[in-house]
Amino acid sequence: MARRTKKEIQEISKEVKNGIKRFVRYQEGADLYSMGLHTFQQLSKEAGAVYKIRGIALVNTEVFEDFLENFREPAEY
Repeated sequence: MARRTKKEIQEISKEVKNGIKRFVRYQEGADLYSMGLHTFQQLSKEAGAVYKIRGIALVNTEVFEDFLENFREPAEY
């Protein structure tokens, strides 16, 4: 699969932030969150954010982002 352009990623990001697009496929999510495909798949499954419909895996971005917040490190002074 061809990598998305920066413009395409920004468009997906806008749609997710505006609530237009709540679910993304694995490759879209990996591009959107700037991580590898395998890492995004693993984290999505750990988060319980994966919906499988007729062979298509969709990731709920709201659930995924809530899960990511668990990894935030406190600020150091």
